[in-house]
Amino acid sequence: MDLAAKGDDFEKKAEKKLNGWGIFGSKYEDAADLFDKAANNFKLAKSWEKAGSTYVKLGQCHLKLDSKHEAASAYVDAAHCYKKTSTTEAISCLAQAVDMLCDIGRISMAARYFKEIAELYESDANIEKSMEYYDKAADFFQNEDVTTSANQCKQKVAEFAAQLEQYQTSIDIYEEIARQSLKNNLLKYGVKGHLLNAGICHLCKGDVVAITNALERYQEMDPTFSGTREYKLLADIAAVIDEEDIAKFTDVVKEFDSMTPLDSWKTNLLLRVKEKLKAKELEEDDLT
Repeated sequence: MDLAAKGDDFEKKAEKKLNGWGIFGSKYEDAADLFDKAANNFKLAKSWEKAGSTYVKLGQCHLKLDSKHEAASAYVDAAHCYKKTSTTEAISCLAQAVDMLCDIGRISMAARYFKEIAELYESDANIEKSMEYYDKAADFFQNEDVTTSANQCKQKVAEFAAQLEQYQTSIDIYEEIARQSLKNNLLKYGVKGHLLNAGICHLCKGDVVAITNALERYQEMDPTFSGTREYKLLADIAAVIDEEDIAKFTDVVKEFDSMTPLDSWKTNLLLRVKEKLKAKELEEDDLT
């Protein structure tokens, strides 16, 4: 008998158990055992849709038995099968698992699955929804003092906020993470990167006074920052924006990139800054 057929066989037996007579508890326990075997066979047969729906039935049996932890695990297993076929179904199962985990106080597990939902929305290019769930995950991780995971999720929110031109949201997040990191010897090294990201968001807003004030604040926050290449890049670009010199802007960015390659997020934001400079230059040409 092939694996999918074995799965069907176990599933039929499980349904029969549920529909038959029996002591309430044992009926659901026996059915759960059979649904579990069915789902495993469907999984081995790579019959993802069937495996997903069978794990959901398994989860429902556990709920009847008031075993929320086991039910949540079954819904997570269902989500991981549905991931292969339907992002929507996968998200729905994970969201139900999170509700159950919250009911029994498993907050850090719930945080992990909020993050997984965020990643699924991200893979579907649904940036707003992805932000929403990274934010929820960060909140839950923070409540459980899992600071590294909380910060990873917050950085995702900041990254997407900047893409959506919500620059102030990004600035607030990066500055907060920088402040936190200064208190931790292991995280201190990353501070210049967070301040660079916040500074680039300031540059996108195009307010030279605000950029200059921010750089002063960053020096107060971290006296070593003014000696970094990151600080120099921000200060040089601020000066270039003030002078409206596009050629110089390109040279400054190229020089930094040759030593410390810029990732695509920074590159895209710096291109926005350059486009604004170009537009300003054209505007002034039209006036003369």
